[in-house]
Parts: sequence; structure tokens; C-alpha cells
Amino acid sequence: MNVRRLIPTAAVAGAVALGLTALSACSSSDAAESGSDGKLDVVASFYPMQFLAEEIGGTHVSVTSLTKPGVEPHDLELSPQQIGGLSDADYILYLKNVQPAVDDAVAQAGVKNTVDAATLTTLESHGSEVGHDHGAEEGEEHEEHEGEEAGLDPHIWLDPVKYAEVAEGVGKSLEKADPDNAADYRKNTETLVAELNKLDKAYESGLKNTATKTFITTHSAFGYLAERYGLTQEGIAGIDPEAEPSPARIDEIHHVAEESKATTVFFETLASDKTAKTLAKDLGLKTGVLDPLEGITGKSAGADYVEVMESNLTALQKALGAK
Repeated sequence: MNVRRLIPTAAVAGAVALGLTALSACSSSDAAESGSDGKLDVVASFYPMQFLAEEIGGTHVSVTSLTKPGVEPHDLELSPQQIGGLSDADYILYLKNVQPAVDDAVAQAGVKNTVDAATLTTLESHGSEVGHDHGAEEGEEHEEHEGEEAGLDPHIWLDPVKYAEVAEGVGKSLEKADPDNAADYRKNTETLVAELNKLDKAYESGLKNTATKTFITTHSAFGYLAERYGLTQEGIAGIDPEAEPSPARIDEIHHVAEESKATTVFFETLASDKTAKTLAKDLGLKTGVLDPLEGITGKSAGADYVEVMESNLTALQKALGAK
């Protein structure tokens, strides 16, 4: 089971203090200054943010992700060097309430051009019935996020429409951070949004006629996607894809599978498939991969957001009996 470990705020503050001597002018000026290679130094929190920064920034940015390939992003621990180095960034793109360690470090860094992707679209509640809660272990107080609205689902990137809204906001923020290259950022944003709109149409038509509308997954990450395309997500154990489901939840899943004629239990690429395989065996169902796109690794290495989302569509069509 994955264990969420938060970096104490005091430790974050201390590490950032060490890095403040190298604080760049970008945190206090109206426009970010380019790095030594002439590119905007961009720090992204994890893959969905990295993809946006690279696609929209193009040749004008140098993007560094805080989350290495293969690392489950919710479990991320930042090194003192990463924390201190954040203040040297020209631009930071992150998604609040996904990675508590990142939230704390970003708040301490004080970089002017800092964008929280969650503010660029509307968040909703999904998966609360199985404890869909980002950021802390059970029983832990959420002092770090006192302003957080309970139950809001951060997985906005799995809905192409919401992701496109975020892309447009990121594009505008890059234009403001680097006005000399605003025209290119605008053009790249339009190209990406067109791709995402095309992906949305593919999902809409591909999932319109199916034998069942219910899918079972170990990770309750697909609430926005399910809502967008008229599906029902049944998460086994909520936020932690490796968490052991309660006996009561197992009974519920049994009933759901029978009533909805679900065929498949999905697991993800960055977590163990043990729970999914055990449940599928008990239910007489198949298993499959539904990638929450929190990182690119393993079988998905070399692919990008659009390609993995297309693979997810194919997997859903097969599991739901698309006609």
C-alpha cells in the first residue's frame, strides 16, 4: 500500500531559505527573464502539467518536472535541492491538492509567475463514497490546505474538455510571463486545444452506444471522464490504487458488477494489480489497464497524453461493449 508522507512545513521553509540567495528576478518583476540558454525556465509538478508546458511553450521553454517517470505522484517527496531550487524558476505550473509536498514548497518559493491549474477550470466532487481524499493519511488534519473545499476531485486532466480549459489558461499565463513570444504561445495553445477537442469527439462518439455504462477501477480518478461521457465509475478503494478495500465495499462491488453487467476491473500503470486481479477472480471478471496519466512509464513510455488517452478509450470501448 502506498503511504503518503508529508514534508513538514518547517523543513520546507528551511530548505527554501537556503535557496533564496539565488532568487531570480522573475519572482519580483512584471515579466520573467529567460535562463542562460534564452529559454523560460519552467517547473511542472507532474506529467499532466509537464505536457501542457511543453506543448504550449514549445521551443521557448525548458521544462523540468518535479516528479520523475515511474514515481507515484501522490507519494512524492522533494529533496532540499528541489525545494530550494524552485525559487530560481521563471514559471511554475502545478495542480494544488494533488501533491502536498509540492503545494508547501511552491507557497514558500514565492515565484511571481506561479499558476495553479485548479484555478483555470471548475472542480467538482467525485468518489467521496470511498474516501476520495488527496494529501494526507487517515486521521491526519489538513492544516496545510485549510482553504480546500472538502471532496473536490483534482483529476481534471482526464476530461479532455476541462483539460482544454486549463490549456487555454496556461497559454494566457505564458503570454503574460514572456510577452516577447506571446504569438507563438497563442498559436501552440490553439493547436493543442484543437487536438483535445478532437479527442473529446472521439470519446463522445466511441462511448455513445455501449452494452453497459459502468466500469470498475482500483483508482477513483475517472469521475470527470465518466460524467462527461455518461458513464458510471465504481472505485474499489478511492484515492489509493493499492489500498485494500473494506469487506463492505467488496460486497457493494459484487452487487454493482452483477446489476450493471460490468465485465472488467481496471488497474493502473503506476500501482500493483494485486487488488484488481483478486477482485476480478472472485467476480469472474477480466482485468485491464486504465491509465490515469499521472506519469508516463513502463508500457506507456514514449507515448504522450493524447496517445494514452486514445488507448484508454479503446480499453473502455472493449470493457463496456461499445457498438
